[in-house]
Amino acid sequence: MKRFLIPLALFLALASFLAVGLNRDPRELPSPLVGRAAPGFELPRLAPDGARFSPADMKGKVWMLNVWASWCVSCRQEHPMLMEFAKSGVVPLIGLDYKDARADGRRWLAQHGDPYALSAVDLDGRVGIDYGVYGVPETYVIDKAGIIRFKQIGPLTADVLHATVLPLIRELQR
Repeated sequence: MKRFLIPLALFLALASFLAVGLNRDPRELPSPLVGRAAPGFELPRLAPDGARFSPADMKGKVWMLNVWASWCVSCRQEHPMLMEFAKSGVVPLIGLDYKDARADGRRWLAQHGDPYALSAVDLDGRVGIDYGVYGVPETYVIDKAGIIRFKQIGPLTADVLHATVLPLIRELQR
């Protein structure tokens, strides 16, 4: 009888780990960057003016970084909501055009509207790697000191925006 208890105990342990894993939301991947300084970079802007952007330009401001691409289907899903959010002027919304040809990014924004105060171009994806980008779109809220306070993997939804992001932004702006 005892020889059946060990396999039974192992089965129950594995079943409990499986049950816990299946009840988790895969979009809620913990980010080691939340609570840490946003990685620094300096990239060219998408605009053809030759200007560059660095997170250091945003010191002293609460802002959002939205990683997007013209080839991203999910980016089209969140784009109308970003357009509305940008009209509110709550915080600057900065775009990071990820692994995208500049002409494609410009054309996409011209066609769908440009919610961004500016977009920087991450042609080779190195900045995305530094930020731990799993895939596009992703959105980060960064505080006045340059600390990442929130990361959204996947499209930003109205529910997440109103229930989590906007209250966080209001708190950080105090």
